[in-house]
Amino acid sequence: MSYRTPLLLLALLAACQTTKREDVGGKNLTTGVVQREIRTGMASASVVEALGSPNIVTTDEEGREVWVYERFAREVVTAENNYWVIAIWGGQRSSTSSQRSLTVIVKFDEKGRVRDFAYHSSNF
Repeated sequence: MSYRTPLLLLALLAACQTTKREDVGGKNLTTGVVQREIRTGMASASVVEALGSPNIVTTDEEGREVWVYERFAREVVTAENNYWVIAIWGGQRSSTSSQRSLTVIVKFDEKGRVRDFAYHSSNF
């Protein structure tokens, strides 16, 4: 066995890394879904089909319904490096996280049809 074999094995063991992504909270409500699915004039049943149930249902100053959707998601990325060096176990762990939010406001007319909608997303 040459001296290169143990060095190569050591380099392979030290390079092992596991990355894990975990999405916590939130649903598949994104700005893309809102832009693609919601149109003025569509019925409230179609809005529920596209976006799901709203978090808040209220009325404006003229008594027309306003629906508010709020979604929050947190993504955690964890990386772990493990290695063996002559029967000594070592390791290093790091993680980063990010959060995002999406608020969608859908305003209906007197007939229950979308008259206007707006959305705001943020990442932090």
